[in-house]
Amino acid sequence: MVRGASQGEGLGNRFLAQIRDVDAVAQVLRCFEDPDVTHVMGTVDPLRDMEVVETELALADLETLDRRREKVEKKARSGEKGAKRELDFLDLLHGHLSGGEPIRALRVPPENLPILLDLGLLTAKPVLYVANVGEAGMGDELPEFRRLTEAGIGEGGRSALVKVSSRIEAELALLDPVEREEFLLELGWRKTGLERVIRGGYELLDLITFFTSNEKESRAWTVPRGTRAPEAAGKIHTDFQRGFIRAETIGFREFELARSMRAAREQGIIRSEGRDYVVEDGDLIFFRFNV
Repeated sequence: MVRGASQGEGLGNRFLAQIRDVDAVAQVLRCFEDPDVTHVMGTVDPLRDMEVVETELALADLETLDRRREKVEKKARSGEKGAKRELDFLDLLHGHLSGGEPIRALRVPPENLPILLDLGLLTAKPVLYVANVGEAGMGDELPEFRRLTEAGIGEGGRSALVKVSSRIEAELALLDPVEREEFLLELGWRKTGLERVIRGGYELLDLITFFTSNEKESRAWTVPRGTRAPEAAGKIHTDFQRGFIRAETIGFREFELARSMRAAREQGIIRSEGRDYVVEDGDLIFFRFNV
């Protein structure tokens, strides 16, 4: 992503088109000096790099709003119902972006959310800033990283900041599980950078995981927090949702203590939940359905 991307520079519009369909954007910010690794702008400045990307996304969004406004103006002049309200909302979005603020920082009235979703604005997406700090920069004393924290990057506004060292991650990827665990202990880390990125993405999008299991395999499924049992069943197969009867459920910690689904059934700790049940993070679920 380079300056002028909204006008076609670099990967340009092809890249912008690809990220319109994502749920969140992960923006990698270089926070390390290395004479053997060139920087497209010649110097290492993560705040500047972030602002370049934010500006290009905002410019692309302004073009989207201008095109939409032309169409809605015609509808408003013809007296089409709802067009005036949409026109006012588009002007609000345009003014917010022109003032240098991303759309994700704007509180949008519920009645206008369908319009916002239909626009597919890039700056409306939550952002996970990934600070790539190099081998020696995992402490908070690194100047480049400290500039990000002092500027409040990743604090609120549907954004977050995590720190990784891509060079160390590359070394970890070559190790077997035992060696990887030993290396992490030497570094004083509890999690790899990849795990921090995954957890950061989950928290940013407010996602949870539930599990299904049988004699052949166990599977993990990702759904938004607050998902009810029938919708969770639909994540596996639409027939599960359409013919939903009940969800036989046990929490992961309870399952750990029981050590097997058979033992859990014998102990009577598997719950039978209906359509209104809200799935919890870590639930093991057996769905009963009929179509």
